[in-house]
Amino acid sequence: MLNLPTTEERLGKSPQRLVRYFVLLMASVYVGLGVWLWWSANSPSVGGIIQLGPITRRILGSVFILYGLVRFGRGYQAHFRKKTISDDND
Repeated sequence: MLNLPTTEERLGKSPQRLVRYFVLLMASVYVGLGVWLWWSANSPSVGGIIQLGPITRRILGSVFILYGLVRFGRGYQAHFRKKTISDDND
């Protein structure tokens, strides 16, 4: 088999480092979309493929905010939490 360098050897650092920030960025995008839907619920929707009423926008905005917060919490725990000795044994 060919003796090719791994991705970490070629890049000099782990690609996981970028993934952890991308996870947090996407979580904040979901929260931002939810806030925007909640805020724009009373303005009339013009054009677009799907017309949503104000109640539907608020419900969908709440779901996006909740989902973004859950993703942020899970991503933070998975990528940024300090590893303890008990975590290594599990």
